[in-house]
Amino acid sequence: LEKPEKDINIGYDANTGRFVDMFKAGIIDPAKIARTALETAASVAGLMLTTNVLVTDLKEEDKDEEPIPGSVR
Repeated sequence: LEKPEKDINIGYDANTGRFVDMFKAGIIDPAKIARTALETAASVAGLMLTTNVLVTDLKEEDKDEEPIPGSVR
């Protein structure tokens, strides 16, 4: 494979095995967008893992049950 002359839009198309104009071929996935999406997803996952509280819908309380020690009702 030979890389064509310097052109900012030229890139390797893995489907065809050729160097093409990425914009004309419809391949528009800048690395910065993919990296930012991955960083944001990792940040949210880390936040979820370190959170000590979970908010849920509770069924109506039964008056006969003893509260769980340390719980807030």
